[in-house]
Amino acid sequence: MTPRDDYARFKHALAGRRLPCAVVDGDAFERNVDRLVAPIERAGKRLRIATKSLRCPALVRRVAERARAAYGGVMTYTAAESAWWIEHGERDVLLAYPTLQRADLDDLARANRVAGATCAVVVDDVAQVDAIATAARAARAVVPVVVDLDVSWRPLGGALHVGVRRSPVHDAPAAVALAAAIAASDGVRFHGVMAYDAQIAGVTDAGPFQRWQNGARRAIKHRSRGAVERARAEVARDLRDSGWPPAIFNGGGTGSLAWSAADPTLTEVTVGSGFLGPHLFDYYADVEVEAAAYFALQVVRRPAPRVVTCHGGGYIASGAAGDDRLPRPALPAGCSLLPLEGAGEVQTPLALADGVELALGDPVLFRHAKAGELAEHFESYAIVRGDRVVEEVPTWRGMGTCFLG
Repeated sequence: MTPRDDYARFKHALAGRRLPCAVVDGDAFERNVDRLVAPIERAGKRLRIATKSLRCPALVRRVAERARAAYGGVMTYTAAESAWWIEHGERDVLLAYPTLQRADLDDLARANRVAGATCAVVVDDVAQVDAIATAARAARAVVPVVVDLDVSWRPLGGALHVGVRRSPVHDAPAAVALAAAIAASDGVRFHGVMAYDAQIAGVTDAGPFQRWQNGARRAIKHRSRGAVERARAEVARDLRDSGWPPAIFNGGGTGSLAWSAADPTLTEVTVGSGFLGPHLFDYYADVEVEAAAYFALQVVRRPAPRVVTCHGGGYIASGAAGDDRLPRPALPAGCSLLPLEGAGEVQTPLALADGVELALGDPVLFRHAKAGELAEHFESYAIVRGDRVVEEVPTWRGMGTCFLG
């Protein structure tokens, strides 16, 4: 199907609907699920769904159902969300960010009192372990904890740090020491390790925004893989030798999926953003996903012969500010942002390429740079199949439970 055909069917599907609105192409979404689950399934590993990248329970459940036996649970962002999933039937939850707030710790403790539930949380400091253990003992619960291993690349003897600033646990001795502290604490139990390779999974290979950096990025991704694999393997070995074999060893993301699925140390791989195919994934060498999520704006002005202005659109992605954080006009093909205005909160002007015609009132479909953040601006996703909206599913925001706010 050509971009012209895609635009025609979305325009038909959205006729009469209030804009702006968020749209998911249901068929493209399911094809992305099939593509991304396949390497995990072939490797005999489990898929853990990053709910932060979807922020819509209906879409999370659709992934889980389509993944079938490869599905292994969800990865959450907050303790309140973790407890919500347990309350609504999920039985394997991993909270990927530490917390010391007593209300959060009480949520985790209560969630682990549910029969058959594992509601784990990552830690990287004994102070976190102590706080969790105190809350768990008060609730007469046992909370599974996962050591967050930082596998950023540190060449030159560690003098250079390439990756995100995450956990202070950098090597096997530190991981074993933290596991020992967990084992010595009543109210918690050692459950495993998370080792997210941000400098690989989160870095594009051929982005058009800072082209001069592309060669260095590819080199960093390639050269750091060996160090990441060795660090994971050493931690797993030393933990087993110390009597604390990890029940789970989590890693990876959409941007490193093929390589992560092949890592023999990992028992599960996390995927989230790739199911929706935001535009940053157009610039990865080893990721093949389709655009599945859009937001649609109305054309309301024509300030110049080859310029139209849309109402709204300033949905800027988080991270270091730059052109790569801006949404990109996608349909009809041949629209581009104006460099001096970009995407604005109340209006977004677009330059039209030759041959592209838009009337006042026509929709323009944009892609967000990331995946889950789009859901913070909309109460629902309109699911489109062919040229029809077949259902509307609520986001966290639409359910009145904005766990990230």
